Amino acid sequence: MLALTMGMLMVLSLFAAQLLRIQGFDSDAVAAEALAARSQTEAIPATRGTIYDAEGTVLATSRERRTVVIDQTAVPSYEKRVSGQTTTVGVEGAAQDLAPLLGTTADELAPQLTGDRRYRVIAKNVSPQTWRTINDLGIPGVYSEPTTQRSYPQSTTVASLVGFVQEDQSAGGGLELMLDDELAGDAGTATYEIAQDGSRLPNADTEISSATDGTDVRLTIDNDVQWYAQNALAAKVKETKAESGTVVVQEADTGQLVALASYPTFDPNDIGDQDNVFANLAFSDVFEPGSTAKVMTVAAALEEDAVEPDTPMVIPDSLTRYDRTITDSHPHPTQYRTVSGALAESSNTGMMLISERMEPQTLEEYFRAFGLGSKTGIGFPGESSGLLAPAEDWDPVQAYTVTYGQGVSTTAVQTASVFQTIANGGTRLSPSLVEETKAADAGEDGWEASAEPESSRVISETTAEQISLMLEGVVSEDGTAPQARIPGYRVAGKTGTADRPDPDGNGYKGKTASFIGFAPADDPELVVSVILQDPTNGYYGGTVAAPVFKDVMTYALQDQQVPPTASGEKSPKVEIEIDEPADDAPGVIRDQGLPEGR
Repeated sequence: MLALTMGMLMVLSLFAAQLLRIQGFDSDAVAAEALAARSQTEAIPATRGTIYDAEGTVLATSRERRTVVIDQTAVPSYEKRVSGQTTTVGVEGAAQDLAPLLGTTADELAPQLTGDRRYRVIAKNVSPQTWRTINDLGIPGVYSEPTTQRSYPQSTTVASLVGFVQEDQSAGGGLELMLDDELAGDAGTATYEIAQDGSRLPNADTEISSATDGTDVRLTIDNDVQWYAQNALAAKVKETKAESGTVVVQEADTGQLVALASYPTFDPNDIGDQDNVFANLAFSDVFEPGSTAKVMTVAAALEEDAVEPDTPMVIPDSLTRYDRTITDSHPHPTQYRTVSGALAESSNTGMMLISERMEPQTLEEYFRAFGLGSKTGIGFPGESSGLLAPAEDWDPVQAYTVTYGQGVSTTAVQTASVFQTIANGGTRLSPSLVEETKAADAGEDGWEASAEPESSRVISETTAEQISLMLEGVVSEDGTAPQARIPGYRVAGKTGTADRPDPDGNGYKGKTASFIGFAPADDPELVVSVILQDPTNGYYGGTVAAPVFKDVMTYALQDQQVPPTASGEKSPKVEIEIDEPADDAPGVIRDQGLPEGR
């Protein structure tokens, strides 16, 4: 009996100890578990940084929005006062009250409120004002989650540059993707108690971990110039029935990009029903530059002391090297020109003869120094490096075709950078897009400038000046692009008309028409590159691309308040045509057959 009593006392002691542990020592843990069971944590979205143009115009911004969510099991208990009495109106009453606020009908909304799902989204991107009205209705089980909605006030004007964000606020392309780490910020959290019906307890404590908003970004882009370039480009693409086109505007002495137009484009405010036109073709579209590459060939020859601007040339309309006969763009009798004239009149055979005074490896080195074969360093999504094979891999004919821009591929930004180098006295500045950034917690004076662009000397200032004078000859009455002339300003530039590689790999199909130039030629401020892909209503660069250059450059010069060339100052006369030189005249560049070592 004593043993039984002792055993019962031991059991009771253990039970009491366990009860004491639960009520005392573990009470905090048990309470925490209970609180967790009736707590809910929701994300506090960070406000994405704003993207501005160089003058402070908003290109992309985020607005506070709410996602309206319901617990279907709680809605049937919805009560409201009807004729002075509290009446349960349930799902039908909730649908009637919510529908006009959500832009739908009660018949369409009621099925979404009915069922046993504890979580269902019934509306997205609801304004804070509308949510406050909904919340005041007091419908059980109706609550909201904070979110943001991205807005693009300039719509299609900067769409392919700025890009877009997806519905879930993830970056979908363009600068939004390129700068996502800076723009996105870090989300916070809010934890609070909820009642059995899923509603938030009004007097309960809330534990908040604040969000860190994203960084604001100011671009080098001028929205006014961008708008004009985008519209001028769209009009010309439609007029010429081209497949696509780009316009690049760049500052000559800083390398900063002022405009990057791409067409076709899209509406970033409504990407749900868009064709796949999200890429910015100025970075992603690769093409053979054609005659615009001739400036690099001549610059290399001048820099290597292989020619002078006035070196006489005897230029046939065709040349045969190895098993390939290469012609100029149009038949002509033998011409007598200077090196300047060969460039001004865009002679393919002239470039071939000039190149025979250099090694192919030398030409490759200059092409690379001008930026070909490498990405710009901007980091834009989808950017291509183009294609420039090592000279040792060129076949014998390619060593000639690259001199006039075939057998090498570039992007529009790369070609603009070539002319920026010449306009800047031979110094290349890496193109840049971001001028400065500002953290969310910084004041208005908290803008931090981006790193200075990389610079490199490509050709001497003397060579750059010589090339610039030659390019003024291109837009003269004797050149290939008088349509690019701008009253009051000296203009330098180069046309390009190239065969376009067939995307299916079957040789060539279609044309690439281009004009790239800078102004004022005597003191360059801006570079403008115009590229049209596969225009079918005219396709020569001088007739379809040069007029767009003139329109965009004229507007940009006025927008940037660049004064005209000094009154009465005209472009220096560039000697283009010469008399036929004697057969034994020294220093004349003429066809003497395949050089030794080639």
